[in-house]
Amino acid sequence: MSTGKANQPAHSPADRDHLPFTGDEYLESLNDGREVWIYGERVENIAEHPAFRNSARMIARMYDALHDPARKDVLTAPTEGGGFTHRFYQAPKSVEEQVASRDAIAEWQRITWGWMGRSPDYKGCFLGTLGANAEFYRGFEDNARNWYRKAQEKTWYINHAVMNPPVDRGMGADAGKDVFIRVTRETDAGFYVSGAKVVATGSALTHYTFVGHVGQVAVQDPAFSPVFITPTNAPGVKLICRTSNEYRAAVLGSPFDYPLSSRLDENDAILVLDDVFVPWENAFIHNDLEQANKYNIHSGYLERASLHGCTRFAVKMDFLVGMLSRALDVTGAGQFHGVMSQLGEVIAWRNTFWALSDAMAKSAVPWKGGMIQPDPQFAGAYRVMNQLAMPKIKNIIEQVVASGLIYLNSHAKDFRTPEIRGYLDTYLRGTGGIDAEERVKVMKMLWDSIGTEFGARHELYEINYIGSNDVTRQTNLFGARGSGLLDYCKDFAQSAMDEYDLDGWTVPDLKGPDDVSILKR
Repeated sequence: MSTGKANQPAHSPADRDHLPFTGDEYLESLNDGREVWIYGERVENIAEHPAFRNSARMIARMYDALHDPARKDVLTAPTEGGGFTHRFYQAPKSVEEQVASRDAIAEWQRITWGWMGRSPDYKGCFLGTLGANAEFYRGFEDNARNWYRKAQEKTWYINHAVMNPPVDRGMGADAGKDVFIRVTRETDAGFYVSGAKVVATGSALTHYTFVGHVGQVAVQDPAFSPVFITPTNAPGVKLICRTSNEYRAAVLGSPFDYPLSSRLDENDAILVLDDVFVPWENAFIHNDLEQANKYNIHSGYLERASLHGCTRFAVKMDFLVGMLSRALDVTGAGQFHGVMSQLGEVIAWRNTFWALSDAMAKSAVPWKGGMIQPDPQFAGAYRVMNQLAMPKIKNIIEQVVASGLIYLNSHAKDFRTPEIRGYLDTYLRGTGGIDAEERVKVMKMLWDSIGTEFGARHELYEINYIGSNDVTRQTNLFGARGSGLLDYCKDFAQSAMDEYDLDGWTVPDLKGPDDVSILKR
């Protein structure tokens, strides 16, 4: 299998146990008997199935980059076992280390132009906290420390599913008792779980899935409290996938027609656990409602997830600014005053996310075990701005590129059809000598970014992936209350009001109006 890898040094089999996958090793690792369902059929080999194969190969490129001498210093850091790992898998203890981990995120994301939000480093937001925060997982502290080490050694691809299926929402939490993940029985070796979680984005391409909670445990029964990791191929683990944008692109189009859908589709799936065994060494919380209810706030992953997401989105913004600018070059509309203003606004959005990424990376909020974290105020600002940005940017692109986004021929084959090629060359050409093929290539890429099912799914992802719109806003409020920021702001505003009353100024350095007021004469 060709993964576009650079020259890589040879390692002994023993060394390989402590080193990240190469691209080829990653692709081979997916053929492990996992149970993935799509279009009514069980997938035999993820890396070869047309619904997943090119997306898998894009992840393989990311793994190959870890071994590329030209990128290794940016992407990786040494591990205690003598190997190396992606920098974001490790806990930073200084601003320099945190900035370096941010730069590693950005470098990896450039391989996919910012379009793979659940790349392997995403779960580094959680995995990187396990060493410093092991004491939080009372009774399972050693598991946390072991997974902190283990995840680094192979740079495992671990995803998460943390939301309950939104069924019977108007009937109260108890209505979901037959749906939500719960412990069904225990043994000396571990426990068994059944139920479902959503949305397991990208999990078909992963090695493990982390199962946890967002907010309070839905059913306040200890049986519904477990937090654990399960191998993707564990017996009873089933992934029921949504429609594959990659497969659709292959059936109905070509890479020319669907250049993003064809290779960057992180399939979203329903994670079903049907009597799945979880060995004790893979558990983090069990039979402990108090800790499970604290996980979302006290695990420490949220600010790091914000740093990852903001950096990834900033890379995507680089891509969208470039594509919008190219589209305006193609149409000639970029010289219009209003259009220049709109492009400038998109650039301002781009600059905002890089600034927030910088602010998070360069902050040094002390945490546990000598670890530092991104400032939660900057992280909270990102989570709100991210939900606003994509719909606004999409709307700007639709306004200024307009019908150019759909004034396109149906398929790359049209350009190879002599009967209509001349018409395409005449009526689909761009401005300033840009030929029809180049114009259509630009527009189809931009349309795949915002208008196809792939593009629409990404807009939905950006709006919701980091939390509900209400919750992301409320966390800013709750954080401001808890940190004293809200009181400071109120006192600051009050200090301006304290300088006057009904009789005028109450401070000695300002002069009253008595000598000029017409009402006093």
